Amino acid sequence: MVTGMTNQRSVTLLGATGSIGGSTVDLLVRHRARFRVEAVTAASNAKTLAALARNVGARFAAIAEPAHYAELKDHLSGSGIEVAAGPEALVEAAARPADWVMGAITGAAGLRPTLAAVARGATVALANKECLVCAGRLFMREAARAGATVLPVDSEHNAVFQALASGRRQDLSKIILTASGGPFRTWPLERMREATVEQALRHPNWAMGKKVTIDSATMMNKGLELIEAHHLFAAPSELIDILVHPQSIIHSMVEFRDGSVIAQLGSPDMRVPIAHCLAWPERMEGAAPRLDLVQIASLTFEAPDPARFPAIALARKALVAGGGAATALNAANEIAVDAFINRRLGFARIVALVEETILETERRGLLKEPESIDDALNIDHVSRSLARELLPQVAAMAS
Repeated sequence: MVTGMTNQRSVTLLGATGSIGGSTVDLLVRHRARFRVEAVTAASNAKTLAALARNVGARFAAIAEPAHYAELKDHLSGSGIEVAAGPEALVEAAARPADWVMGAITGAAGLRPTLAAVARGATVALANKECLVCAGRLFMREAARAGATVLPVDSEHNAVFQALASGRRQDLSKIILTASGGPFRTWPLERMREATVEQALRHPNWAMGKKVTIDSATMMNKGLELIEAHHLFAAPSELIDILVHPQSIIHSMVEFRDGSVIAQLGSPDMRVPIAHCLAWPERMEGAAPRLDLVQIASLTFEAPDPARFPAIALARKALVAGGGAATALNAANEIAVDAFINRRLGFARIVALVEETILETERRGLLKEPESIDDALNIDHVSRSLARELLPQVAAMAS
């Protein structure tokens, strides 16, 4: 039951077939009476999207790849669900009249449709880091102009959002983002250099998609989250710390000027922050396992090792530099992670490729602050091209 929610809430899921989409669907199915699904989207998995659309009773289903339109249409034949394909169909899905939109499209591809939801003043549950990393200033400015509500879905930022409710914003002295440390937290540097794709994908706590899991292994995810926190909470870089917490029970903390530290705890299950966003400003019955602190017994903390995880310092540098540096960082990282997954780049060279790409875009004078979606996507496009050009050279470098 959703306590206090008397009106049915209409929702749209952008990126419905990913891990965040799957967790959201699980909650929607458990609370069918409280939610009506307006639209669902996916990149290319027509069969799964069609089954999902039928399951939640969506009115509209859109697939990004036009080549899969016929398959989606065939799977939804006789259902009465409208079908569309192509990048503009994702924008159409976001623009449809849903009260609440889950922005969970992976990568820069999520920028335009998520901004379309923001532009009409919707409540947007944001699970796409790239919207804020690529164009955070633009995104938050548009949200303020349209009167949109942006709710953070990432467990760390959702934790900060909840903890901030315990005090006045002007009394905040520090935001502390926690990190699991990923699968290589205790590995020596020499062993990390030889890490395989399979090893990098074995996250100790979270079940996530491949790209996010690799980002956790390099700790680039914390670098991206640092930039995201800056935009979400209007906090300068020096106000945001990162702390390794291997148990992933404390999802983040805030410190106030009187010395009080407020932490949000929960099981490492994305249904916790998603449920918080789905019912906000109320609370709803969740589906994640209840936290048993007696069984957990101890919580430990350590500083991230800058030698083994240089991605954090690189992301902080990009944030401080401003302009389009963070956009280039994100674009190059997507190329680097893809190259690693496809065994064309060693694990130790992922961050090196990102750094070389940022330096090259800077040398070419291409890092101006994006003032529009097209500006952000242009920097993204150029940075990806440069990363691909630099890939053979960086892959051949000694670790």
